[in-house]
Amino acid sequence: MQRIGLFGGSFDPVHLGHLLVAQAALEELGLDRLFFIPAAQSPFKPAGLPAPASERLRLLRLALAGQARFEIDGQEVRQGGVSYTIDTVRDYARRFPSAQLYYLIGSDHVRLLPQWRESAELARRLEFVIIPRPGEVPAELPAGFRGQVLSGFPLGVSSSQIRARIQAGLPIDLLVPPAVAEAVANNRLYL
Repeated sequence: MQRIGLFGGSFDPVHLGHLLVAQAALEELGLDRLFFIPAAQSPFKPAGLPAPASERLRLLRLALAGQARFEIDGQEVRQGGVSYTIDTVRDYARRFPSAQLYYLIGSDHVRLLPQWRESAELARRLEFVIIPRPGEVPAELPAGFRGQVLSGFPLGVSSSQIRARIQAGLPIDLLVPPAVAEAVANNRLYL
């Protein structure tokens, strides 16, 4: 049975924390493939406008260059509007009917799972993999959801911190892959 990881998020911008989590998921879960799935617009961040999808996809391509088991799936940004995980999960279940699907989720989103669109179906179809924040006790999955906590490589960095550093004129080159730092600077992103 194929084991597929789904890593949804804004990736605004992608950073080393994302990449370390992805590597830990590959190793700990024995994944065959892991898909990075950038959202067009999060239903939980209605006021937040991410960088243009084309820029976020380009930064992901730069960050993942040469990583054969990582792939980018742009279906949510192509659809536009609010991105709902259930739509993406149904697509993966159709494309990979015999695969075990794992969904990576930040520990800060775990308590919100019952509020996700068609959460009961998500609970049936997926095993959730909780990404802990350094120094925090991971939240327990709500009743009906199954999953586990990822143990490897938690890094206390966030995309919002990186955007704030850029706006403050501070360096980001040790927080993102070199090609991403260069593209952000050359294209004056997040200023």
